[in-house]
Amino acid sequence: MTTTDLTLPAGDRALAATLTTPDGPGPFPAVLLLPGSGPVDRNSDHRRMPLGITGALARALADAGLVTLVYDKRGVGATAGSWLEAGLDDSTDDARAALAALRARPEVDASRVVVLGHSEGAIHAARLAADDDNLAGAALLSASATPGEELLRWQTHNVAASMPPWVRRLMGLLRIDLEKKTEQNRARINATTTDVARIGGQRVNARWHREFMAYDPRTDLARVAVPVLAVTGSKDLQVKPSDLARVADDVRGPVEVHEVADVTHILRRQPGPASLAAYKKEVRQPLDERVVRLVVDWAARTVRVTAV
Repeated sequence: MTTTDLTLPAGDRALAATLTTPDGPGPFPAVLLLPGSGPVDRNSDHRRMPLGITGALARALADAGLVTLVYDKRGVGATAGSWLEAGLDDSTDDARAALAALRARPEVDASRVVVLGHSEGAIHAARLAADDDNLAGAALLSASATPGEELLRWQTHNVAASMPPWVRRLMGLLRIDLEKKTEQNRARINATTTDVARIGGQRVNARWHREFMAYDPRTDLARVAVPVLAVTGSKDLQVKPSDLARVADDVRGPVEVHEVADVTHILRRQPGPASLAAYKKEVRQPLDERVVRLVVDWAARTVRVTAV
């Protein structure tokens, strides 16, 4: 296996990336991996929380005989730019540029390329698949099929409900209504016109939020005709596990959906009640093996290699 650091052209900028190629004669089938939201790098690592999702999946897929490509988002890792100034559409453009660069590689069989996205990355994967019937397939992990603003409202409710009882009591004493406050902040963001805005004393990526809130994933899912794998954990509090049924209904191509028991949004197993607070402990554990196996087996079948 050979690992190569690359610089990918993406419009007026370049994306820092890593290409991993199996040993032996090519060209090989390939996977473009797209991380979730926030300032995360090619491995899905945030400076405060090393999620490692795309990094771990890239290694597993490379072990199964596929070329893998991962890259740092704008303003993260070795890619220049500003993460705060990038919109949702900008990130789709970067994913599209990375896909073109991957297909152009001599090690890659351009007719056997799939895209894999986690969380926000699943939005970009679905958009690429909707526009490109020549893709071999798309894997959507922890993916939403709910309009953006509605999803954010659902997420806030889950955050409030999963808080420890003493925190909820304290907020009640302080007359802090988390759901009302975040609703007000969303309204403030929607009223902005700049890429970055100061909301509640913090600088936020306002353009990304406006585009995300206005986005309905079902629009693109309904245009996808290539094979799709959709995997969501039963304890996901950031996207609705029930959206798997929507994905199955909306996608025009062959669809395989799996709700994996006791798995969270970050693709780890979580005992007990679903909780966002457990993430810091969960990231010390590897990805749930059931999720990894589903992804590797589906990708291998889709691009016609023998999984290991």
